Amino acid sequence: MTSNGSGSESGPLLDKSGVEAVLPHRDPFLLIDEVRELEPGKRAVAVKYVREDEPFFRGHFPGRPVMPGVLIPESLAQTGACALLSLEDYRGRVPLFAGIDRMRFRKPVVPGDVLVLEVTVDRLRRRIGKGMAVARVGNEVAAEGTLTFAVADADEVSKL
Repeated sequence: MTSNGSGSESGPLLDKSGVEAVLPHRDPFLLIDEVRELEPGKRAVAVKYVREDEPFFRGHFPGRPVMPGVLIPESLAQTGACALLSLEDYRGRVPLFAGIDRMRFRKPVVPGDVLVLEVTVDRLRRRIGKGMAVARVGNEVAAEGTLTFAVADADEVSKL
């Protein structure tokens, strides 16, 4: 993928099928619905439309649904993975979490929210990188922190 820039008013840069062409994740664990901005290897902005029928809301919490906090960094990681796996050198590889630092949750995310996910890759050396991540609902920060990640070949993952 050589595209960079923003999605137009007619739609996102990558819709769900475009995201699936970049990421190895699939439903129910694909946690981004579209990519609006993409600078391969540097930055991505994605969106998660938080639907009432999400499977995790059945148990978290009945009658008072709140998106589990751990899924927000995962959504951010998938956004960052779009930026990395859009680079020719990393295409077809598997993104793995290596760390989460200073993640703060500032606002609950509930059904009907539009979660805007932004990741800026600060460092990338070989297969290890670090990036700043911010999730917003409207103008409010829902979560923010630093993500560390690794990129592996698919056959390496089964040997870890």
